[in-house]
Amino acid sequence: MTEREKLFCKFYSVFRNPREAAAAAGYTFASSKSVKLLERADIRREIKKLEMKNQTSFSEVISGLRRLAFGSSADAVKLIFRDEITDEEIEHLDLFNVSDIKRPKNGGLEIKFFDRQKALEKLLEISELDDTSGASSFLTALEKSAVTLGGVFSDEEKD
Repeated sequence: MTEREKLFCKFYSVFRNPREAAAAAGYTFASSKSVKLLERADIRREIKKLEMKNQTSFSEVISGLRRLAFGSSADAVKLIFRDEITDEEIEHLDLFNVSDIKRPKNGGLEIKFFDRQKALEKLLEISELDDTSGASSFLTALEKSAVTLGGVFSDEEKD
């Protein structure tokens, strides 16, 4: 397996998008190349090995939300202002945060993006769920309640 093929496997295990992984690994005509790579058993084994090693499902969600919340829209803007664009140029555009592209009958180009605000809210929600200090805050609140109600805890009774 070549270094570029190993890169493809690594990017595929992170992005879960064959075209994007092939483009990131430096392949031209990434869509067709990614299909050919995924047909190979050694490539599929390497991807599976990387996925099992990383167990990245939760981190993939976080990574995707971060890309939606903070990702650049520069490539989408390039697409709007280009009259002609080749398939190879399209392959290299980062359109991860684009949810929809339309070309109305009257001309022009309409691009809709994923909602950054929702991605940020979801990241905040996840970070609050992952906050380990929540348990200690809860215990502190219980202690204060007990003191307010007249109960006094010694250090031995807390443990």
